[in-house]
Amino acid sequence: MSKSLTQLQDFRTLVTSDTPMFDTRAPIEFTQGAFPHTQNLPLMSDKERELVGTCYKNKGQDKAILLGHELVQGEVKQARLDTWLEFIKKHPDGALYCFRGGMRSQIAQQWIYEATGIDYPRLKGGYKALRRYLIDETDRIMANTTAVVIGGQTGCGKTLLLDQIHQQIDLEGLANHRGSAFGNTTTPQPTQISFENELAIELIKKQDYSHLIFEDEGANVGTVHIPDCVKNKTSQADLILLEATTQERVQVSMDAYVIHMHDNFIAQDVDQGFDNFANYWLRSLEKIQKRLGLERYKAMKLQVQLALNNYQSTNNFDGFVPIVESLLVDYYDPMYNYQIQKKLDRVIFKGNSQEVLGYIHNLSIS
Repeated sequence: MSKSLTQLQDFRTLVTSDTPMFDTRAPIEFTQGAFPHTQNLPLMSDKERELVGTCYKNKGQDKAILLGHELVQGEVKQARLDTWLEFIKKHPDGALYCFRGGMRSQIAQQWIYEATGIDYPRLKGGYKALRRYLIDETDRIMANTTAVVIGGQTGCGKTLLLDQIHQQIDLEGLANHRGSAFGNTTTPQPTQISFENELAIELIKKQDYSHLIFEDEGANVGTVHIPDCVKNKTSQADLILLEATTQERVQVSMDAYVIHMHDNFIAQDVDQGFDNFANYWLRSLEKIQKRLGLERYKAMKLQVQLALNNYQSTNNFDGFVPIVESLLVDYYDPMYNYQIQKKLDRVIFKGNSQEVLGYIHNLSIS
């Protein structure tokens, strides 16, 4: 390189300031896992990367580099450079990276400098180094923090409570899933790697609190696995139980799983939104068919279909109220009661939302 261009290695500042970055890796690499506030603006397409990789194996590095320059030149090179320059215009304080901070990000950085004179920084060690840093920080922070877990019956409002607490780590929010058979949202869950990256960044941002508050979760939230260091710490942590009446729980669940879910599906697709909402309910119910038993499942499926038909004719979701109440009381509560018996020795406080908030405030959290 004709000039030594800037490399960033202060990863803590990078992630706590939500630095926008563009990722020069191929799309197939990006989709397997990425960092937040990151856009994929690849140097090479998946096909080009495959061709260069094959050339590297068969003919060595020099030939592979030559082939790469042949594949990405002229209009192709200019088009990719233009996307980088557009990103830089929007995010002048950002950065770029490739997998190891080597050839691809160096080439992108050099082309940008040659075209504009801008020394746009790249990550030292690239994606791999930042990923390693985030994994290590997750382990370190969880080893040193005091975790407190919020538990309670389904629908008691744990997520609503967490939203009012600064020092909380919202595992369900990061996983984009509510952690039950009905937990899917209208958008896909992140990959395991992306979930772990976002979780690590949340921990780094909040590591100075004396306590970190988590919701009581299993080993997985939907399709993503909670890292062992987090699961091991929270499974032994003090437990606060949030209490709510059945009526309050029905209302919270109606808001979350019926009204807001319907509105989100409609917002996503006006024409197909209601059908997608109906399918969400029917598929979610199907997931618990074995636990419900065939007869109860058939009866509840019919109730759901009637409630959906009733909404279409009256624009009213009241038909879902008895369904939601039955799921809470007859399906979720027995499972909760069984599980909580194993954790009673960890319970340090019980109360309603305001009482729990007051108790957490008095933990002398900094």
